[in-house]
Amino acid sequence: MSKQPPGAPPPPPVQRIRLRYTKRGRLRFTSHRDIARVFERALRRAQVPMAFSAGFSPHPKISWVGAAATGVASEAEYVEIALAVVCDPEQVRQALDASLPAGIDLVEAVVAEPGTSLPDRVQASSWLIGLPQVPLQDLEQAVVKFLAATVIEVERMTKNGRRVFDTRSAVVSMRATQGDDCAILRVVVQHVTPAVRPDDVLTGLRSVSDLATPVPPAATRLAQGPLTPEGEVADPLAPDRVAAGHPGATAGATRQVSEVAGVQPPG
Repeated sequence: MSKQPPGAPPPPPVQRIRLRYTKRGRLRFTSHRDIARVFERALRRAQVPMAFSAGFSPHPKISWVGAAATGVASEAEYVEIALAVVCDPEQVRQALDASLPAGIDLVEAVVAEPGTSLPDRVQASSWLIGLPQVPLQDLEQAVVKFLAATVIEVERMTKNGRRVFDTRSAVVSMRATQGDDCAILRVVVQHVTPAVRPDDVLTGLRSVSDLATPVPPAATRLAQGPLTPEGEVADPLAPDRVAAGHPGATAGATRQVSEVAGVQPPG
């Protein structure tokens, strides 16, 4: 039987705050593990009163949700922190945002609705993928072939070894548009296991068409959250705003999604 450290265990959290943050510019090449270290250091600098785990190596209670892969940018990353003292979420956001490097911007902080799980709300992601030097007509033809298929298998190395999985079943919608200087692929992808990433979608596109991508694509996650019956990605923090009685909570959720709709792929 393992021994317990001396002294009383730390008190349970009295408040949980959910944060939405961005990953932009060069920081899109930062791994999730490094992002987590940056957050822990920023929490200490901002003197946020974190709740800690028990045991011989206590650590701050931080829960990450659907972190984007290394190499992709995001306008909608989420993390939940547990506090030992009740705080104003906006003050926490401002203090923590000032302690984070440029490229990680805290967009919003809300008090978590009691008894709810943020991971349960994050069911899908909306992606914008910029494809330089790809003619829009070629991309449109590839999209038609992709959507017409019933199964599109790709192979990728995962932490559990090399896996073959279906990308088509995870894609809710897909369309091609013309950006300022490149063709744009907009995709809504369900969160499945193993996760279907933007590069998996592009591999699937290449497998069903002659689509060539001479320049590395640039992917940006625009949103992640619940999947609506219409196949759109809703705001996962909207129920928390409603529970907290924030005025205009529903309108705010719609506005946030529309604000990032015009985001261009990172350079």
